Amino acid sequence: MKILVTGATGYIGKRLIPLLVNEGHQVVCTVRDKLRAEKSYLEEELITVVEADFLKPETLKNIPEDINIAYYLIHSMSNSSKNFEKMEEDCAINFRDYFETTRVKQVIYLSGITNEDKLSKHLSSRKNVEDALASKNYALTIFKAGIIVGSGSSSFEIIRDLVEKLPVMIAPRWLNTKTQPLAVRDVLAFLSRSAGKKELFNTSFDIFGPEILTYKEMLLQFAEVRKLKRYIFTVPVMTPRLSSYWLYFVTSTSYKLAATLVDSMGVQIVGKQSNINKLLEVSPITYKESVELAFEKIEQNSILSSWKDSFISSGRLKNSFHKYVNVPKFGCFKDYKERKVINTEKTIQKIWSIGGETGWYYGTFLWRIRGYIDKLFGGIGLRRGRTSPTDLDAGDALDFWRVIYADKNQRKLLLYAEMKLPGEAWLEFKIEDNLLKQTATFRPRGLAGRLYWYSVLPFHGFIFKGMINRLVEVH
Repeated sequence: MKILVTGATGYIGKRLIPLLVNEGHQVVCTVRDKLRAEKSYLEEELITVVEADFLKPETLKNIPEDINIAYYLIHSMSNSSKNFEKMEEDCAINFRDYFETTRVKQVIYLSGITNEDKLSKHLSSRKNVEDALASKNYALTIFKAGIIVGSGSSSFEIIRDLVEKLPVMIAPRWLNTKTQPLAVRDVLAFLSRSAGKKELFNTSFDIFGPEILTYKEMLLQFAEVRKLKRYIFTVPVMTPRLSSYWLYFVTSTSYKLAATLVDSMGVQIVGKQSNINKLLEVSPITYKESVELAFEKIEQNSILSSWKDSFISSGRLKNSFHKYVNVPKFGCFKDYKERKVINTEKTIQKIWSIGGETGWYYGTFLWRIRGYIDKLFGGIGLRRGRTSPTDLDAGDALDFWRVIYADKNQRKLLLYAEMKLPGEAWLEFKIEDNLLKQTATFRPRGLAGRLYWYSVLPFHGFIFKGMINRLVEVH
């Protein structure tokens, strides 16, 4: 089938697209600017990228008319506009008006659970979008989800920030609000399996996990998974504004998104029972299982990437896996440097020879000291070295790193740290546009992780600077 995915650069869209491609569908992605689209979209033969802005009806003519199924995944959770409700409604109306002139048979919309008389502004807006999308010319399938749990989702990353930063929390009373969290993998299962299902035409379903939990219980269960002891005390004196500032200063979210979340978190989100799990053969996992699964993927070096989980088992796209690996972005400390490459072949040769007997080009004695410290605490240190002085393949050991991805043709090497750390760390070398881009990423766990980062920060300043300078030297 030919399937359209709006919101193609969003959290759900980026994870849904590879599932649809893996099933052999032709996927059309709409983006407002091709330059900001995922490069992988432009390189995959089953994906077509078109520029379209649903606030500008004249741009929708770029969308093919022979679409069979369309996913409507346009949301403006963090939109700063005071008129976001009008913007969302206009987008939906423009979408409906255009697709009523095409051959589309089914539109699938991911909304939010709206079962209370008092709704937040964003849930109210999503309810309006449901009404705006309704049409006599195509069938509408609506899935209403609550909190979506998965590495990279805003709720997951905010909870992670709170749990890992604060041993004791003095929190707003909305932490006692009840909700039914749902794993992102289950959301994707509902969405992907509903395509073309005639029994779901013109229907609406709440989709949710098997437990009713308060936000406080979610925080405490998250802490259990991370093996952290946390204490939470709720107080009634925090106004919505104070609550928003509390989230903003403690977590990595923006103030606007924090305010939006606070507005939504005061509303109970408990779904209505239906037969949708049986119809689509989806058995949602528990909240704790979904958190454990997210960290299991990270710890197994399955770096947050919708593409990896979807394509690695297909074989067909195994050789192009490089396009789909992404290092986590939320709640991370980064050391990023770039230098102009004078001799690409020479620089790649140096990158592929790094570590082992060659050393790390600059401050190698400090790397060795770090290795001794690692061994002192029961880690692997630098004793593993490397199996080949010039070749690297995914899965290879490299001192106290593990090679996640290595492709000379794509000019990219990604390493994951296996030393003893209060968190997770990655080191990436990538040549693009005649620039060597070197990124050290550290995702701290708890207060110890943050103290560790700041303690080594002075050394990073000249170690990483010296290393990248040596990598681009031609002599």
